[in-house]
Amino acid sequence: MIGALVTAMAWPVSTVGQPAPGAEVSAPVVVGGAAASPSGPRYPIVLVHGMMGFRELDLGWLGKLPYWRGIVDALVAEGATVRVVQVSAFNTSEVRGEQLIPQVEQILRETGAQKVHLIGHSHGSQTSRYVARKKPEWVASVTAVAGPTFGSEFGDWMQKQVKGDTWAASLIMGLGHQIGRFVNWASGTDLPQDVGAALASLHSEGAADFNRRFPGGVPSEPCGQGAAQADGIRYYSWSGVGAFHNWLNPADYQMALTDLAFSKEEGDGLVGRCASHLGQVIRDDLPLNHFQIVNQIGGLVGEGADPIGPYVEHARRLKALGL
Repeated sequence: MIGALVTAMAWPVSTVGQPAPGAEVSAPVVVGGAAASPSGPRYPIVLVHGMMGFRELDLGWLGKLPYWRGIVDALVAEGATVRVVQVSAFNTSEVRGEQLIPQVEQILRETGAQKVHLIGHSHGSQTSRYVARKKPEWVASVTAVAGPTFGSEFGDWMQKQVKGDTWAASLIMGLGHQIGRFVNWASGTDLPQDVGAALASLHSEGAADFNRRFPGGVPSEPCGQGAAQADGIRYYSWSGVGAFHNWLNPADYQMALTDLAFSKEEGDGLVGRCASHLGQVIRDDLPLNHFQIVNQIGGLVGEGADPIGPYVEHARRLKALGL
């Protein structure tokens, strides 16, 4: 994940639906789309980024780099009220969750809504689940997009590398700290970054501990379906498979390398197919890797793949439920 952020900076992106250049923002940042319409879900959709993530990066003359490329616009066009939040790029699920709570409170206050729908990519899924457990009265649904519910085989490999005083550990931690600092700078925030704590949250043991404390929607076995509803909150998930889908996408080459860590199950380059299950599993076989499932980098995906469609379909699903 670390190397791909650096690569992503070379890709100019659309700024449609994003704040105007020079607009004053504070950290954490909450931005958004439009007021809810009769054609959209009842409650606002809140998009929560994963590890090493951000709301939007200001890359100067290269333009703005939104994390959820094209997804916000598509949801707004569907009639949804959308908000994009920012938490620490690197930190524990709990710290990120505590950062998310006041942002959700602000969204409820601004929109007048009683609840929100939390959609979290990767580590954003655990961040969302934390808020759902702590503030269940605020949350209508939690959706994990390529979320490491049961951890990640690559996360296990990374945890082994950072243990001990080795050159590999120094390289990984040092690079991670620099990227955390860059994300803060380019996003106009000053959030605490802790690379080691983030990695410890996402290996299999860390995920298992989190699941014991935050069990909502967690299947009894990795490849099963979880409870579709817990504590009045609906749980969903979707994910992809295959690391390499487009030879023009620089992230695909990194995903092909990180995918070498997987031996127990097929993955998307960072998270295994079964390990991603949470609540009602909508799909776990989309032809998208871990970056493509949020339409990165540059929207370069495999032929016939549609990373944005599942979000639009999910908004329609939530609306049909009266949510």
